[in-house]
Amino acid sequence: MRVGKVGILAAVAVLAAGCAGLGASSDDAPNVLTTMGFGLPDEHATARVEVFRRQYPGIDLRITEGAFDEQQFLSAVASGEPPDLVYADRIKLGGFAARGAVQPIDDCLRRHHVDLSVFRPAALRQVTVDGQTYGLPDFATAKLLIINNPAVRAAGIDPARMSATDWPLLAEQARSLTALTDGRLRRIGFDPKLPDFVPLWAKANGIELISPDGRRANLDDPKVAEALRFTTDLVKAQAPWATFKALKDSFDEFGAGNQYAKDQLAAMPMESFYINTLATNSPGVDVTVKPFTDRAGNAFTELGGQAWAIPKGAAHPEHACDFLVTMTAKDTWVTAAKARRAGLAAKGRPYGGTFTANREADAEIFATVYRPEGNRIIEQGVPVVLSLQEKAFALAPSPAAPDLVRAWRSAAVRVLTGEQTVDAALADAQREADLALRRVIGR
Repeated sequence: MRVGKVGILAAVAVLAAGCAGLGASSDDAPNVLTTMGFGLPDEHATARVEVFRRQYPGIDLRITEGAFDEQQFLSAVASGEPPDLVYADRIKLGGFAARGAVQPIDDCLRRHHVDLSVFRPAALRQVTVDGQTYGLPDFATAKLLIINNPAVRAAGIDPARMSATDWPLLAEQARSLTALTDGRLRRIGFDPKLPDFVPLWAKANGIELISPDGRRANLDDPKVAEALRFTTDLVKAQAPWATFKALKDSFDEFGAGNQYAKDQLAAMPMESFYINTLATNSPGVDVTVKPFTDRAGNAFTELGGQAWAIPKGAAHPEHACDFLVTMTAKDTWVTAAKARRAGLAAKGRPYGGTFTANREADAEIFATVYRPEGNRIIEQGVPVVLSLQEKAFALAPSPAAPDLVRAWRSAAVRVLTGEQTVDAALADAQREADLALRRVIGR
Protein backbone atom coordinates (compact mmCIF):
# COMPACT_ATOMS: atom_id res chain seq x y z
CA MET A 1 0.00 0.00 0.00
CA ARG A 2 1.75 3.14 -1.21
CA VAL A 3 0.25 6.22 0.37
CA GLY A 4 1.16 9.80 1.12
CA LYS A 5 2.45 9.08 4.63
CA VAL A 6 4.18 12.39 5.24
CA GLY A 7 1.13 14.41 4.24
CA ILE A 8 -1.22 12.38 6.38
CA LEU A 9 0.98 12.54 9.45
CA ALA A 10 1.58 16.23 8.89
CA ALA A 11 -2.17 16.80 8.99
CA VAL A 12 -2.40 14.87 12.22
CA ALA A 13 0.45 16.96 13.61
CA VAL A 14 -1.82 20.00 13.62
CA LEU A 15 -3.95 18.21 16.19
CA ALA A 16 -0.85 17.35 18.18
CA ALA A 17 0.21 20.95 18.72
CA GLY A 18 0.58 21.58 22.41
CA CYS A 19 0.03 17.89 23.27
CA ALA A 20 2.59 16.10 25.41
CA GLY A 21 4.27 13.11 23.77
CA LEU A 22 3.82 9.59 25.04
CA GLY A 23 7.40 8.43 24.60
CA ALA A 24 10.64 8.91 26.45
CA SER A 25 13.65 10.52 24.77
CA SER A 26 16.38 8.02 23.91
CA ASP A 27 18.97 10.54 25.15
CA ASP A 28 17.31 11.33 28.46
CA ALA A 29 16.06 7.81 29.27
CA PRO A 30 18.01 5.22 27.26
CA ASN A 31 16.61 2.27 29.21
CA VAL A 32 12.98 3.39 29.55
CA LEU A 33 10.35 1.51 27.55
CA THR A 34 6.84 2.97 27.28
CA THR A 35 3.57 1.40 26.12
CA MET A 36 0.12 2.60 25.06
CA GLY A 37 -3.23 0.77 25.05
CA PHE A 38 -2.23 -1.98 27.46
CA GLY A 39 -3.29 -2.53 31.06
CA LEU A 40 -2.69 -4.97 33.88
CA PRO A 41 -6.21 -6.21 34.69
CA ASP A 42 -5.35 -9.84 35.48
CA GLU A 43 -2.66 -12.50 35.63
CA HIS A 44 -2.50 -12.87 31.84
CA ALA A 45 -1.01 -9.39 31.72
CA THR A 46 0.92 -9.20 34.97
CA ALA A 47 2.59 -12.61 34.60
CA ARG A 48 3.78 -11.87 31.07
CA VAL A 49 5.13 -8.46 32.04
CA GLU A 50 7.00 -10.11 34.90
CA VAL A 51 8.56 -12.60 32.47
CA PHE A 52 9.88 -9.69 30.42
CA ARG A 53 11.20 -7.88 33.47
CA ARG A 54 13.07 -10.98 34.63
CA GLN A 55 14.60 -11.52 31.20
CA TYR A 56 15.52 -7.85 30.72
CA PRO A 57 16.24 -6.49 34.21
CA GLY A 58 18.07 -3.45 32.84
CA ILE A 59 14.96 -2.10 31.10
CA ASP A 60 12.69 0.31 32.95
CA LEU A 61 9.32 -0.80 31.58
CA ARG A 62 6.56 1.75 32.10
CA ILE A 63 3.02 0.55 31.40
CA THR A 64 0.75 3.48 30.63
CA GLU A 65 -2.60 1.94 31.54
CA GLY A 66 -5.79 2.96 29.84
CA ALA A 67 -7.83 2.26 26.74
CA PHE A 68 -6.23 2.75 23.35
CA ASP A 69 -6.96 6.21 21.91
CA GLU A 70 -6.43 6.24 18.16
CA GLN A 71 -6.30 10.01 17.78
CA GLN A 72 -3.92 10.41 20.71
CA PHE A 73 -1.67 7.75 19.25
CA LEU A 74 -1.54 9.27 15.76
CA SER A 75 -0.95 12.71 17.26
CA ALA A 76 1.94 11.38 19.35
CA VAL A 77 3.53 9.82 16.26
CA ALA A 78 3.07 13.02 14.27
CA SER A 79 4.63 15.09 17.06
CA GLY A 80 7.71 12.85 17.10
CA GLU A 81 7.10 11.59 20.64
CA PRO A 82 5.35 8.23 20.29
CA PRO A 83 5.37 5.46 22.86
CA ASP A 84 7.80 2.61 22.21
CA LEU A 85 4.97 0.09 21.85
CA VAL A 86 1.31 0.21 20.98
CA TYR A 87 -1.31 -2.43 21.76
CA ALA A 88 -4.33 -2.13 19.49
CA ASP A 89 -7.08 -4.03 17.72
CA ARG A 90 -5.52 -5.92 14.83
CA ILE A 91 -8.02 -4.55 12.32
CA LYS A 92 -6.45 -1.10 12.82
CA LEU A 93 -2.89 -2.17 11.97
CA GLY A 94 -3.32 -1.90 8.21
CA GLY A 95 -4.42 1.71 8.54
CA PHE A 96 -1.55 2.55 10.88
CA ALA A 97 0.95 0.93 8.51
CA ALA A 98 -0.44 2.86 5.54
CA ARG A 99 -0.20 6.11 7.48
CA GLY A 100 3.41 5.43 8.41
CA ALA A 101 2.42 5.32 12.08
CA VAL A 102 3.92 1.87 12.77
CA GLN A 103 7.07 0.30 11.37
CA PRO A 104 7.83 -3.12 9.90
CA ILE A 105 9.32 -5.56 12.40
CA ASP A 106 10.75 -8.20 10.05
CA ASP A 107 14.34 -7.43 11.06
CA CYS A 108 13.30 -7.72 14.70
CA LEU A 109 11.70 -11.10 14.05
CA ARG A 110 14.79 -12.38 12.23
CA ARG A 111 17.00 -11.26 15.09
CA HIS A 112 14.90 -13.31 17.49
CA HIS A 113 14.43 -16.23 15.05
CA VAL A 114 10.65 -15.95 15.32
CA ASP A 115 8.79 -18.54 13.26
CA LEU A 116 5.67 -16.76 12.01
CA SER A 117 4.06 -20.06 11.03
CA VAL A 118 3.23 -20.69 14.70
CA PHE A 119 0.71 -17.82 14.56
CA ARG A 120 -2.81 -18.48 13.32
CA PRO A 121 -3.20 -17.44 9.67
CA ALA A 122 -6.28 -15.28 10.29
CA ALA A 123 -4.45 -13.31 12.98
CA LEU A 124 -1.24 -13.02 10.99
CA ARG A 125 -3.19 -11.77 7.98
CA GLN A 126 -4.16 -8.61 9.81
CA VAL A 127 -0.61 -7.64 10.75
CA THR A 128 0.91 -8.28 7.30
CA VAL A 129 0.84 -5.48 4.73
CA ASP A 130 2.50 -5.71 1.30
CA GLY A 131 4.53 -8.69 2.46
CA GLN A 132 5.90 -6.94 5.54
CA THR A 133 5.02 -7.71 9.15
CA TYR A 134 3.88 -4.76 11.24
CA GLY A 135 2.99 -6.44 14.52
CA LEU A 136 2.65 -9.68 16.44
CA PRO A 137 -0.83 -11.00 17.31
CA ASP A 138 -1.70 -11.39 20.99
CA PHE A 139 -5.01 -12.90 22.20
CA ALA A 140 -7.44 -14.56 19.79
CA THR A 141 -11.21 -14.50 20.27
CA ALA A 142 -13.67 -16.57 18.26
CA LYS A 143 -17.35 -15.91 17.67
CA LEU A 144 -19.78 -18.72 18.46
CA LEU A 145 -23.44 -19.36 19.26
CA ILE A 146 -24.77 -19.44 22.84
CA ILE A 147 -28.31 -20.77 23.35
CA ASN A 148 -30.60 -20.46 26.40
CA ASN A 149 -31.77 -24.08 26.72
CA PRO A 150 -34.91 -23.65 28.90
CA ALA A 151 -36.34 -20.89 26.68
CA VAL A 152 -35.63 -22.79 23.48
CA ARG A 153 -36.99 -26.09 24.75
CA ALA A 154 -40.15 -24.39 26.02
CA ALA A 155 -40.79 -23.25 22.45
CA GLY A 156 -40.47 -26.82 21.22
CA ILE A 157 -37.03 -26.32 19.68
CA ASP A 158 -34.12 -28.69 20.27
CA PRO A 159 -31.08 -26.51 21.20
CA ALA A 160 -28.79 -29.03 19.50
CA ARG A 161 -30.60 -28.42 16.19
CA MET A 162 -30.71 -24.64 16.40
CA SER A 163 -28.22 -22.87 14.15
CA ALA A 164 -27.60 -19.86 11.93
CA THR A 165 -27.60 -21.97 8.75
CA ASP A 166 -31.23 -21.79 7.61
CA TRP A 167 -32.09 -18.08 7.67
CA PRO A 168 -35.86 -18.37 7.07
CA LEU A 169 -36.10 -21.01 9.81
CA LEU A 170 -34.03 -18.87 12.17
CA ALA A 171 -36.40 -15.95 11.56
CA GLU A 172 -39.37 -18.15 12.50
CA GLN A 173 -37.60 -19.40 15.61
CA ALA A 174 -36.67 -15.87 16.68
CA ARG A 175 -40.30 -14.77 16.47
CA SER A 176 -41.49 -17.78 18.49
CA LEU A 177 -38.80 -17.23 21.13
CA THR A 178 -39.53 -13.53 21.57
CA ALA A 179 -41.50 -12.94 24.75
CA LEU A 180 -43.74 -10.00 25.63
CA THR A 181 -45.31 -9.14 28.98
CA ASP A 182 -48.22 -6.70 28.85
CA GLY A 183 -47.02 -5.61 25.45
CA ARG A 184 -43.48 -4.94 26.62
CA LEU A 185 -40.47 -6.84 25.33
CA ARG A 186 -39.31 -9.21 28.04
CA ARG A 187 -37.09 -11.63 26.10
CA ILE A 188 -35.20 -11.26 22.83
CA GLY A 189 -35.61 -14.36 20.70
CA PHE A 190 -32.39 -14.02 18.73
CA ASP A 191 -29.90 -11.17 18.81
CA PRO A 192 -27.80 -10.98 15.62
CA LYS A 193 -25.44 -8.57 17.42
CA LEU A 194 -25.69 -5.58 15.11
CA PRO A 195 -23.85 -3.50 14.17
CA ASP A 196 -20.75 -5.25 15.54
CA PHE A 197 -21.24 -8.58 13.78
CA VAL A 198 -22.01 -7.33 10.26
CA PRO A 199 -18.72 -8.87 8.95
CA LEU A 200 -19.68 -12.28 10.40
CA TRP A 201 -23.11 -12.33 8.74
CA ALA A 202 -21.68 -11.11 5.44
CA LYS A 203 -19.08 -13.87 5.50
CA ALA A 204 -21.81 -16.40 6.28
CA ASN A 205 -23.41 -15.24 3.04
CA GLY A 206 -20.18 -15.69 1.08
CA ILE A 207 -18.66 -12.20 1.01
CA GLU A 208 -15.98 -10.29 2.96
CA LEU A 209 -16.47 -6.57 3.50
CA ILE A 210 -12.89 -5.74 2.47
CA SER A 211 -11.12 -7.07 -0.63
CA PRO A 212 -8.11 -9.36 -0.09
CA ASP A 213 -5.66 -6.57 -0.95
CA GLY A 214 -7.39 -4.15 1.44
CA ARG A 215 -7.81 -1.52 -1.26
CA ARG A 216 -11.51 -1.94 -2.00
CA ALA A 217 -14.67 -2.08 0.09
CA ASN A 218 -17.51 -4.44 -0.85
CA LEU A 219 -20.22 -2.74 1.17
CA ASP A 220 -22.73 -2.42 -1.65
CA ASP A 221 -22.34 -6.02 -2.81
CA PRO A 222 -25.73 -7.78 -3.14
CA LYS A 223 -24.59 -10.46 -0.70
CA VAL A 224 -23.85 -7.83 1.94
CA ALA A 225 -27.25 -6.27 1.30
CA GLU A 226 -28.94 -9.66 1.70
CA ALA A 227 -27.13 -10.28 5.00
CA LEU A 228 -27.93 -6.82 6.36
CA ARG A 229 -31.55 -7.07 5.25
CA PHE A 230 -31.97 -10.43 6.97
CA THR A 231 -30.38 -9.37 10.25
CA THR A 232 -32.11 -5.99 10.49
CA ASP A 233 -35.46 -7.58 9.60
CA LEU A 234 -34.75 -10.17 12.29
CA VAL A 235 -34.50 -7.41 14.86
CA LYS A 236 -37.52 -5.46 13.60
CA ALA A 237 -39.72 -8.56 13.65
CA GLN A 238 -39.10 -8.83 17.39
CA ALA A 239 -39.38 -5.16 18.38
CA PRO A 240 -38.58 -1.64 17.18
CA TRP A 241 -34.85 -0.97 17.43
CA ALA A 242 -35.23 1.49 20.29
CA THR A 243 -37.14 -1.10 22.33
CA PHE A 244 -34.78 -3.92 21.35
CA LYS A 245 -31.72 -1.86 22.27
CA ALA A 246 -33.24 -0.62 25.52
CA LEU A 247 -33.69 -4.20 26.74
CA LYS A 248 -30.14 -5.07 25.68
CA ASP A 249 -28.77 -2.02 27.47
CA SER A 250 -30.50 -3.17 30.66
CA PHE A 251 -28.71 -6.53 30.68
CA ASP A 252 -26.38 -7.26 33.59
CA GLU A 253 -24.13 -8.80 30.93
CA PHE A 254 -21.12 -9.44 33.16
CA GLY A 255 -22.95 -10.19 36.39
CA ALA A 256 -24.81 -13.04 38.05
CA GLY A 257 -28.10 -11.64 36.80
CA ASN A 258 -27.07 -11.73 33.15
CA GLN A 259 -29.50 -12.13 30.25
CA TYR A 260 -29.28 -15.94 30.28
CA ALA A 261 -29.78 -16.23 34.02
CA LYS A 262 -32.81 -13.90 33.89
CA ASP A 263 -34.28 -15.39 30.69
CA GLN A 264 -34.00 -12.09 28.81
CA LEU A 265 -32.40 -13.69 25.75
CA ALA A 266 -32.90 -16.97 23.91
CA ALA A 267 -29.84 -17.04 21.65
CA MET A 268 -27.07 -14.94 20.13
CA PRO A 269 -23.61 -15.17 18.58
CA MET A 270 -20.95 -13.94 20.98
CA GLU A 271 -17.19 -13.70 21.48
CA SER A 272 -15.63 -16.74 23.11
CA PHE A 273 -14.49 -14.87 26.22
CA TYR A 274 -18.13 -14.87 27.31
CA ILE A 275 -17.91 -18.58 28.11
CA ASN A 276 -15.67 -17.72 31.05
CA THR A 277 -17.96 -14.86 32.04
CA LEU A 278 -20.97 -17.16 32.29
CA ALA A 279 -19.00 -19.93 33.98
CA THR A 280 -17.73 -17.54 36.62
CA ASN A 281 -20.82 -15.44 37.33
CA SER A 282 -23.67 -17.88 36.68
CA PRO A 283 -22.16 -21.39 36.61
CA GLY A 284 -25.59 -23.03 36.92
CA VAL A 285 -27.10 -21.39 33.85
CA ASP A 286 -28.29 -23.96 31.30
CA VAL A 287 -26.86 -23.08 27.88
CA THR A 288 -25.67 -24.81 24.74
CA VAL A 289 -22.49 -23.54 23.10
CA LYS A 290 -22.26 -24.26 19.37
CA PRO A 291 -20.19 -23.19 16.39
CA PHE A 292 -21.53 -20.41 14.21
CA THR A 293 -22.25 -21.68 10.69
CA ASP A 294 -22.54 -20.28 7.19
CA ARG A 295 -25.58 -20.82 4.97
CA ALA A 296 -24.16 -24.11 3.71
CA GLY A 297 -23.89 -25.41 7.28
CA ASN A 298 -20.11 -25.11 7.55
CA ALA A 299 -18.74 -24.14 10.94
CA PHE A 300 -16.58 -21.01 10.86
CA THR A 301 -15.74 -17.98 12.94
CA GLU A 302 -14.27 -14.51 12.79
CA LEU A 303 -11.04 -14.26 14.75
CA GLY A 304 -10.52 -11.07 16.71
CA GLY A 305 -7.92 -9.72 19.07
CA GLN A 306 -5.09 -7.26 19.56
CA ALA A 307 -1.54 -6.96 18.31
CA TRP A 308 1.68 -5.41 19.54
CA ALA A 309 3.39 -2.97 17.17
CA ILE A 310 6.29 -0.52 17.25
CA PRO A 311 5.38 3.07 16.33
CA LYS A 312 7.34 5.00 13.75
CA GLY A 313 9.92 7.10 15.57
CA ALA A 314 9.92 4.96 18.72
CA ALA A 315 12.91 5.92 20.85
CA HIS A 316 13.84 2.33 21.70
CA PRO A 317 12.81 0.03 18.86
CA GLU A 318 15.26 -2.73 19.80
CA HIS A 319 13.94 -2.92 23.36
CA ALA A 320 10.40 -2.75 21.98
CA CYS A 321 11.23 -5.68 19.72
CA ASP A 322 12.45 -7.69 22.72
CA PHE A 323 9.21 -6.91 24.51
CA LEU A 324 6.70 -7.86 21.83
CA VAL A 325 8.55 -11.08 21.00
CA THR A 326 8.65 -12.03 24.69
CA MET A 327 5.00 -11.20 25.32
CA THR A 328 3.76 -13.43 22.48
CA ALA A 329 6.17 -16.35 22.94
CA LYS A 330 4.90 -19.84 23.82
CA ASP A 331 6.70 -20.13 27.16
CA THR A 332 5.48 -16.68 28.25
CA TRP A 333 1.89 -17.59 27.45
CA VAL A 334 2.14 -20.89 29.34
CA THR A 335 3.51 -19.06 32.39
CA ALA A 336 0.62 -16.60 32.17
CA ALA A 337 -1.95 -19.39 31.81
CA LYS A 338 -0.65 -21.10 34.96
CA ALA A 339 -0.76 -17.82 36.85
CA ARG A 340 -4.31 -17.13 35.64
CA ARG A 341 -5.48 -20.60 36.65
CA ALA A 342 -3.95 -20.19 40.11
CA GLY A 343 -5.41 -16.72 40.54
CA LEU A 344 -8.91 -17.89 39.66
CA ALA A 345 -8.60 -20.98 41.86
CA ALA A 346 -7.72 -18.77 44.84
CA LYS A 347 -11.08 -17.02 44.31
CA GLY A 348 -12.97 -20.29 43.85
CA ARG A 349 -13.52 -19.60 40.14
CA PRO A 350 -13.06 -21.95 37.17
CA TYR A 351 -10.32 -21.54 34.59
CA GLY A 352 -11.60 -21.83 31.03
CA GLY A 353 -8.28 -21.76 29.20
CA THR A 354 -6.22 -19.09 27.52
CA PHE A 355 -6.81 -18.60 23.80
CA THR A 356 -3.97 -16.95 21.92
CA ALA A 357 -2.92 -16.38 18.33
CA ASN A 358 0.09 -18.63 18.96
CA ARG A 359 -0.74 -22.23 17.98
CA GLU A 360 2.15 -23.74 19.94
CA ALA A 361 1.18 -21.83 23.06
CA ASP A 362 -2.42 -23.01 22.88
CA ALA A 363 -1.36 -26.61 22.27
CA GLU A 364 0.78 -26.57 25.43
CA ILE A 365 -1.82 -24.72 27.50
CA PHE A 366 -4.65 -27.11 26.67
CA ALA A 367 -2.43 -30.15 27.11
CA THR A 368 -0.84 -29.24 30.46
CA VAL A 369 -2.58 -26.27 32.11
CA TYR A 370 -6.28 -26.41 31.31
CA ARG A 371 -8.52 -28.71 33.36
CA PRO A 372 -12.34 -28.63 32.98
CA GLU A 373 -13.00 -29.26 36.73
CA GLY A 374 -16.68 -30.04 36.25
CA ASN A 375 -18.00 -26.72 34.97
CA ARG A 376 -20.50 -27.65 32.27
CA ILE A 377 -20.31 -24.34 30.41
CA ILE A 378 -16.53 -24.55 30.12
CA GLU A 379 -16.52 -28.27 29.37
CA GLN A 380 -18.72 -27.81 26.30
CA GLY A 381 -17.47 -24.38 25.28
CA VAL A 382 -13.71 -24.94 25.19
CA PRO A 383 -13.86 -27.77 22.59
CA VAL A 384 -16.06 -25.59 20.39
CA VAL A 385 -13.55 -22.74 20.46
CA LEU A 386 -10.66 -25.10 19.78
CA SER A 387 -12.53 -26.61 16.85
CA LEU A 388 -13.10 -23.17 15.29
CA GLN A 389 -9.63 -21.65 15.54
CA GLU A 390 -8.38 -23.13 12.28
CA LYS A 391 -11.69 -22.34 10.53
CA ALA A 392 -11.41 -18.64 11.19
CA PHE A 393 -11.32 -15.67 8.89
CA ALA A 394 -10.24 -12.11 9.58
CA LEU A 395 -10.81 -9.09 7.41
CA ALA A 396 -7.83 -8.07 5.31
CA PRO A 397 -5.77 -5.12 6.56
CA SER A 398 -6.80 -1.91 4.85
CA PRO A 399 -5.22 1.55 4.84
CA ALA A 400 -8.66 2.99 5.62
CA ALA A 401 -9.80 0.30 8.07
CA PRO A 402 -11.13 2.63 10.82
CA ASP A 403 -13.19 4.56 8.24
CA LEU A 404 -14.53 1.38 6.68
CA VAL A 405 -15.62 0.02 10.05
CA ARG A 406 -17.41 3.27 10.83
CA ALA A 407 -19.10 3.18 7.42
CA TRP A 408 -20.68 -0.26 7.73
CA ARG A 409 -21.56 0.15 11.40
CA SER A 410 -23.31 3.45 10.72
CA ALA A 411 -25.16 1.95 7.76
CA ALA A 412 -26.53 -0.87 9.92
CA VAL A 413 -27.73 1.60 12.56
CA ARG A 414 -29.44 3.78 9.95
CA VAL A 415 -31.38 0.74 8.72
CA LEU A 416 -32.28 -0.35 12.25
CA THR A 417 -33.61 3.10 13.14
CA GLY A 418 -35.62 3.30 9.91
CA GLU A 419 -33.64 6.27 8.66
CA GLN A 420 -32.70 4.49 5.42
CA THR A 421 -33.43 1.34 3.45
CA VAL A 422 -30.73 -1.30 3.23
CA ASP A 423 -29.80 -0.39 -0.33
CA ALA A 424 -29.63 3.34 0.38
CA ALA A 425 -27.61 2.88 3.57
CA LEU A 426 -25.08 0.59 1.90
CA ALA A 427 -24.80 2.87 -1.12
CA ASP A 428 -23.92 5.75 1.20
CA ALA A 429 -21.54 3.52 3.15
CA GLN A 430 -19.80 2.49 -0.07
CA ARG A 431 -19.35 6.13 -1.08
CA GLU A 432 -17.90 6.92 2.35
CA ALA A 433 -15.56 3.94 2.08
CA ASP A 434 -14.44 4.84 -1.45
CA LEU A 435 -13.72 8.41 -0.39
CA ALA A 436 -11.71 7.24 2.62
CA LEU A 437 -9.69 4.83 0.50
CA ARG A 438 -8.95 7.50 -2.12
CA ARG A 439 -7.93 9.91 0.60
CA VAL A 440 -5.48 7.46 2.15
CA ILE A 441 -4.20 5.67 -0.94
CA GLY A 442 -3.96 8.90 -2.91
CA ARG A 443 -5.76 8.01 -6.13
